[in-house]
Amino acid sequence: MKQLLDLNMTERIKALRERALASPRYLSLEQARIITRVYRKSPDLPVNLKRARALACALEEMPIAIDPEELIVGNRTPDGRAGVVFPEAGISWLEEEIETLPTRPQDTFEVREQDIHDFRTAILPYWRGKNLEDDIYAQYGAEIKAIEKVVKINQKDHAQGHICPHVASWLRHGPTGLLQQAREKQTQASAEKVEFYQGVCLVLEGAICFIKRYADLADQLAQSGTDEAISGNLRKVADVCRQLAEGPPASFREALQSVWFLFVILHMESNASSFSPGRMDQYLYPYYERDVRDGGLTEQAALELIESIWIKFNQIVYMRNAHSARFFAGFPIGFNVAIGGQTDRGADATNSLSYLFLKAQEHIGLPQPNLSARLHKNSPDDFVDACTRVIGLGSGMPQIFNDESIVPALESQGISHRDAMNYAVVGCVELTTQGNNLGWSDAAMFNLVKALELTLNNGRCMLTGQRMGLETGDLSDYDSYVDLEEAYGRQIQFFVDKMIKVCEWIEAMHQKHLPSPFLSTVVDDCMARGLDVTAGGAVYNLSGIQAIQVANVADSLAVLKQLVYGERRLSREELLAACRNNFQGEETLQQVCLHQAPKYGNDVVWVDELGARWLTFFADQLQRFTNVRGGPYHMGLYTVSAHVPMGKNVAATPDGRLAESPLADGGMSPMYGRDCLGPTAVLRSVARAASHRASNGTLLNMKFLPVFFKTRQGRKQFLALLKAFVRMGIHHVQFNVLRREDLLDAQRNPDAYRGLTVRVAGYTAYFTELAEDLQDEIMARTTFGD
Repeated sequence: MKQLLDLNMTERIKALRERALASPRYLSLEQARIITRVYRKSPDLPVNLKRARALACALEEMPIAIDPEELIVGNRTPDGRAGVVFPEAGISWLEEEIETLPTRPQDTFEVREQDIHDFRTAILPYWRGKNLEDDIYAQYGAEIKAIEKVVKINQKDHAQGHICPHVASWLRHGPTGLLQQAREKQTQASAEKVEFYQGVCLVLEGAICFIKRYADLADQLAQSGTDEAISGNLRKVADVCRQLAEGPPASFREALQSVWFLFVILHMESNASSFSPGRMDQYLYPYYERDVRDGGLTEQAALELIESIWIKFNQIVYMRNAHSARFFAGFPIGFNVAIGGQTDRGADATNSLSYLFLKAQEHIGLPQPNLSARLHKNSPDDFVDACTRVIGLGSGMPQIFNDESIVPALESQGISHRDAMNYAVVGCVELTTQGNNLGWSDAAMFNLVKALELTLNNGRCMLTGQRMGLETGDLSDYDSYVDLEEAYGRQIQFFVDKMIKVCEWIEAMHQKHLPSPFLSTVVDDCMARGLDVTAGGAVYNLSGIQAIQVANVADSLAVLKQLVYGERRLSREELLAACRNNFQGEETLQQVCLHQAPKYGNDVVWVDELGARWLTFFADQLQRFTNVRGGPYHMGLYTVSAHVPMGKNVAATPDGRLAESPLADGGMSPMYGRDCLGPTAVLRSVARAASHRASNGTLLNMKFLPVFFKTRQGRKQFLALLKAFVRMGIHHVQFNVLRREDLLDAQRNPDAYRGLTVRVAGYTAYFTELAEDLQDEIMARTTFGD
C-alpha cells in the first residue's frame, strides 16, 4: 500500500479540521427542554414509551445545522462539541456546578445565562427526585458512600454506553427496513411485549424524520448559495440523506453517512460515552470495493470521505460532573474504530480501508476516533510497518491489540469462537463482541492499593482515621507474610461483596429509568425477543470491573515480603509508622523502600507473580457472582485517568510512594520511573500479570522519544517490539511519542499547542485541556529511545 503515501489532505479537510479545533464547548439545554415537555404531558405513559416519545420529538424538533463544505453531516446539537443535559439520568450534580462549569479545573464548558435561568426555573424543579441519580442516592447513597474510597461505582448519573452496535445490520436494513421488522413483530407480539415494539417504532419513525430533515436543509442551502461547487456538494448531501431515509445505503459515501447518523441518534437517546463503530474496515469494505471497481471512487476521494467522518467524531463530547471529570479527563467519548485483525476463519483481515484509516489518522491527528489496530502472529509486515509509522507521528494512535491473547480470554467468558474472532474495542480498551453484547464495561473501579492500606491499618484509613474495612489487625499484628496475605484477601472479599450488591442496584435502576428502544434495534437479540437491551435482551450480558493498581500492589508487597518478612531490614512497626506519617522524618527508610527491593516492570519473576496472584484472586472473586441480566462479572485492568484521583485517596504505601500522589498509570503499566531496564523488560513483566483473566480489557502505556522513529533502524526495532508483544500474550499496548521539553512548553504556552494530543490511559486527549496534576503525571512516565 505504498501508493497511499502520496495521498494528500485536501483544503476542504484542512478547513473543517481547523474549525473543529476552534469550536468552543457550550452546555446545551435544547434536548432537555424537549424531554421535560414530553414527560410533563405524558405522566402515565410507561417509561420506555416516554423515552421513545422524547427521543422521537427531539429527532423531529431539535435545531439542525450543516457546514456547506461538509461531506458527512449531522450532530446531536446545532453547536459542535456541546455538553448535553439529560434530566432523566441525573442533574443534581449540575444544580451545584452549572455556574462553575466554565472555571472548573478539568473539562470546562461555557454556559449561557438564559440556560442557567431555564435550568433552575423549568428543568430542575420538575426532575428533582424523579431521575436515575436522585433515585439511586435516595435508596443507596449510604452504601455507596461507605465504600467510595475503595470502590468507585460508575453509571450513576448517565445511561450505559460502552457498546458496539450491530452496524452491519443498520447498513443492511436502514431505519426503514428495521421499522418494517418492528411493525411485523408488533402484530405477532404477546401483550407484555407490545410496548417494546411500540417504542421501537416511535424511535425509528423519528430517525427517518431526522435524516429527511437534513436532506431538506441541504436542498434549501443549495438553492440559496452562489458558489456552484458548494451548492453541488449540498445537492449531493441531500441526495445521500434522502436515500438513507428511504432505504439502505448503496455507495461508500452513503454508508459512511449512514454510520454517522446511527451514532448521532444513539447519543441523542442515551448521552453516554463509548458507543463504538467497531471494525469499520470490514463492514464498509464491500461498499468501497464496489465503488472503486465501478470507477466511481478513487483512493483520494475515499480518503477525503473518511477524513470527513473522522472530523465528525470530534464534534460530540461528553459532559461529566467535576468528580467524574477527574477520573475520565479530557472528554474521552470513545468512538473506537478497530482495524486489521483476522476473519472468523483465522485469515488475515487487513484490507485497503485498513491502510486508508491509518492515513486519515496521520492527517487528522485529533483525539477521535480512538483508532485501534488488531495484530496477530500472521499480520502482514506492511501493516505493522504502517502502524509503526503512524504511531511515530505522535498522536498516540493506533493503539495495539493482540488477537492471540484476546480471543481465548473472551472465549473463557462463554463467547463463541466466531464472535470472539470478530471482537471489537469500545471506549478506551474494553473488549466486546460486535452487535450482540451489553458488556456494562466500567461498572466500577476497585482500588486494590487502598484495600492494602486498610489491611495494614486494621481497616482504618491512614489519611482520616475513619474505619472503612474489616478489623483484621495492623501490620504489627501479622507474624508472617502468609498472615498478611490472608488478611488482604479477606479485606478484598469484604469490599467485593459490598460492591456487587451496589452494582446490582444500579443496573436495576437503569432498567427502571433508562430503557433504550433505539439501541435495542441494533443489538441482537433484542428485536427478536421483544426485550430491551437494559433488561437482558442482548446475546451476551457481561459486567466489567476494573482492578486498580497492580504495579503499586506488587511493589508494596515486594517490600513487605523481602525487606520486612524476609531480610528483616525493616521492622513491621517502623514501616507502619512511616506510612502513617507519610515518611516524614523517615526519608532514608523511604529510599530503602524505593530502591532496595525490586519493582514490577523490570522482569523480576517473583515480583511480577505477586501482582499476578492478586489479580487472579480478584478475578476469582468476581466469578462468584452473576449480574441482574444473567451474565458474568469479569475483570478489567485499565484506569482511564482514575490513577490520579484514586491516588489522592491513598496514604503513603510500603513501596515508598507518598500519600495522595498518583498511582501507576494505565492498568498494567509499571509505576512511573521504576522501570529501569527498557521496554522489553516491561513487556516480560506485563506478560506475567494475568492478562488472560482480564477479558474486559487491559491497558499498557509506554513512552518513546520521537527521534527513535526517525531512522530505519529505530522503526525496525519498534516493529520487532510489536511482534514480541504479540508472542508474549499481552492484550494491549499504546504509545506516547513526544519530548518532555515540548510538554513543558505546552504547559507554559497552551495557545501555541492547541492541537497537541497525548495518550492518557486508553484514549487520546488534548494535552492543554488536562488538569496540571495529570499533565505532570504524563511527563513523569518513563521514556524509551534515548
